[in-house]
Parts: sequence; structure tokens; C-alpha cells
Amino acid sequence: MTRGSLFPKIVKFTVPVVLAGMLQLFYNAADMIVVGKFADPGSLGAVGATSALINFIVNLFIGLSVGGCVVAARYYGQGDREGVSRTSNTAFLLSLIGGVTLSLIGFFLARPMLLAMGTPGDVIDRSVLYMKIYFIGIPGNMVYNFCSAILRGCGDTRRPLIYLAVSGVVNVALNLVLVIVFDLGVAGVAIATIVSQALSAAMVLIHLCRTDTASRISRKTLKISKKELLMIIKVGLPSGIQGSVFSISNVLIQSSVNSFGSVIMDGNTAAQNIEGFIYTAMNSAAQAAMSFSSQNYGAGKFDRIKKTVVQCALLAAGIGAVLSTLAICFSGTFLGFYINAETPNPEVVHFGQLRLYIIASTYLLCGIMDTLSYSVRGIGHSTVSMIVSLVGACAFRVFWIFTVFAADRSLQTLYMSYPISWALTAAAHLVCFAVFIRYEEKKVKKYTDRRLGV
Repeated sequence: MTRGSLFPKIVKFTVPVVLAGMLQLFYNAADMIVVGKFADPGSLGAVGATSALINFIVNLFIGLSVGGCVVAARYYGQGDREGVSRTSNTAFLLSLIGGVTLSLIGFFLARPMLLAMGTPGDVIDRSVLYMKIYFIGIPGNMVYNFCSAILRGCGDTRRPLIYLAVSGVVNVALNLVLVIVFDLGVAGVAIATIVSQALSAAMVLIHLCRTDTASRISRKTLKISKKELLMIIKVGLPSGIQGSVFSISNVLIQSSVNSFGSVIMDGNTAAQNIEGFIYTAMNSAAQAAMSFSSQNYGAGKFDRIKKTVVQCALLAAGIGAVLSTLAICFSGTFLGFYINAETPNPEVVHFGQLRLYIIASTYLLCGIMDTLSYSVRGIGHSTVSMIVSLVGACAFRVFWIFTVFAADRSLQTLYMSYPISWALTAAAHLVCFAVFIRYEEKKVKKYTDRRLGV
């Protein structure tokens, strides 16, 4: 990442991350399609009603995995094998602690939190069941995310893709068997998800235990290093707080959608699933920006960081434009996959298209915003990135819901909060990156001059 032509390496890094993210989303899409077509009406909305709440609970620790990726990448850029090893072992133990903690929180607080969101009575029991089963398997989810983040920080995006491909096949097969054959409904898709997540976690962990690279996990080195833990927290905690608080606005938006009834919930859930593929593809370019920025920051190559950010932002925008166009042009077909086979309701497609027309058409703004935000984190200013994102996106959306949406309670008004917040936050991140990259350059130059006696 620190030498040679940039763009081919960015693409080489990004493509496996895109495919891995797509496969991970395929878990959710398979869940939604199977439950939407073969389970009782309203089951699709029941599963979708849990998404924002699950993200709110989980994102804090997912953010810490981002910290592990950045710290590992920085050590890797410096050629510090011991630093990579300490980071890898610390991140793994942190994933276990976080997984068990989240499992207890999600399992026991599922119903009161879903009730607080205004989940309709005709779907609440199924939502609670799905969420409880999902959180039983959350330790596997945490282990996979933390361990694969370490691999990405060291430039390995191929193995996480392979592991997800295998577990994805298992997930789809279990979905079909548990829902269609055994008629388990939302419980079936939840069980399929946690089994496949446990499988992907086992595969990535086995690799890290057997590898002879710096990222190896072993009994001899398996301990939490205070230095690396603090570094992971410094970079990852702001990202995690941002993700969790960010989800508050999404919880409020989901609560607002819930107030329109289960049919609109079904359409909204289906559209969200389609948008997820677009977001994941764009976010892969943002992850490339973070990893490349971190390694080149460790190597002191600031011009290369600037080129990385420009190229990754253009890549994210291009991916977003192409995929969003496809999603809008074929929206009827894609949304049709989610309609119940026995009792089809065309209104589900209508309300799903309404969301896609507003959000997908402007989604490239989100890709640019994430690329700039991740780049700021990559050069060590994660806290500022968090504050800008929380004010520009989260606080703005909350303000929008209680003012503009309160005055005009329509889905169009509710969905417009997304593109406006993306544009505002992207502009703020661009200013932050320009300021901090100059600050870091001057700091390094001053340090170098002092050592040389200039």
C-alpha cells in the first residue's frame, strides 16, 4: 500500500471487500426473501423492525474492530511485526468480551426496546423471537468482524471473502430447510444466520491460529496488551459511539415508519435490503481509503494519502451511481422477490419504490461522505470524525423528524432527511481532512527538522 501505482492496488483491495460485504448482505437478503415469500404475512416487517435496534446495540463494538484494523495497518506500514501480533491477540479477546456482553443485553432487553420503538402488536412477538435468537449467536459475529478487520489491516481481503462464501451457502441452505420444510418462520432465518456466522468465525479464527504471519493468535501471545488496547479504543471507540448514536436517528426513523403500519414496514424493509448492497459496495472503497491512509501515515507518505482519498472518493461515487441506477430501473423486479408468495400485496412494491426513488438516487453522496470520514480516521483523528458525523447526520435527522417531518408526516418528507444529511456531512469532512492532513505534514516536518538540527 505504501509504494507503486495506487489505483490498481486500491481496486485489488476493494474488490474482495465488496464481494465479502455482498455475501454478508446475502445472509440478510436470503433471510428477507425466504421469510417474505414463505412465512406468514407481516414476517418481513417483523424481521426488518429489528435492524435499526440491532445496529444500535452492536455498532459500538463493531467500531472497535475498525480501531483494530487501523492499528494493525499502522504497525504493518511501519514493519513492526510484534505490534501487529499484540494487536491481533488483543482484538480477538476484545471480540469475545464484547460478544458475550452484547448477547446478554440483546436477549434480555429485546421486548422492552422493541415496544419503545412502537413496533405494531401484530408483529411484536415475531420481532422479539428473531432478536433473541440473533443475539444468542452474536459472539460469532464479533469474532469474525474483529479477526477479519485484522486481516484487512494487513492487506489480506481474500480470505474473509472465501470464509463468507462458504458460510453464505450454508446460510441459504438452512434458510430454505428451516422455513419451507420445517415451517419455523422468523425463528428459522434467525437460526440460519447465527449458524453461518459461527462457521465464518471459526474459519477465520482457525486461519489466525495456524498462520505463520505477524497476525498469528496463539496461547503464548494470547493476552490483552494495554498499549494496543488503548490505541484500539482511541481510534475505534469514537467510531463505535458514532455508529451507535448514528443508529438512534435510524431507530427514530424506523419508529416513524412503524407508525404507518405493517404493509409500509414490509416495503421499507425490502428497499433497505436492496440499498444495503449499494452501501456495502461504496463502503468498501471507504475501507480501502482508511487502510491505505493508515499504512501511508505510518510510512510518512502524505502525498500518497491525498491521492488515495481522491481516488477512493471517485471510486465510491462511481460504484454508487451505477448500482443505484440499476436498483431504480429494476426496482419492481427486485422488490418482487420479497413479496409473500401466497398472499401477494402490490402495495409493498409501491412503498419500496418510493423509498428507492428518493434514497438510491442520491446514495453516491453517502459513499463520498464515508470515504472522507474513514480517511480522517486513518490519519488518527477519529474523535473529530465522530463529532462531525454525529452533528451532520444524526443530530440533523433527529432535528428533521421533530420539526419538518412533524409538520408534514409523509414518507417523502421522512426519507429526504437522508440525502440532505449526507451532503452536509460530506462537506464538513472534506474541510476536516484538508485541515488535519496539513497539520500532520507540518508536525512530521517539524520533528524531522529537529532531528536533523535544522
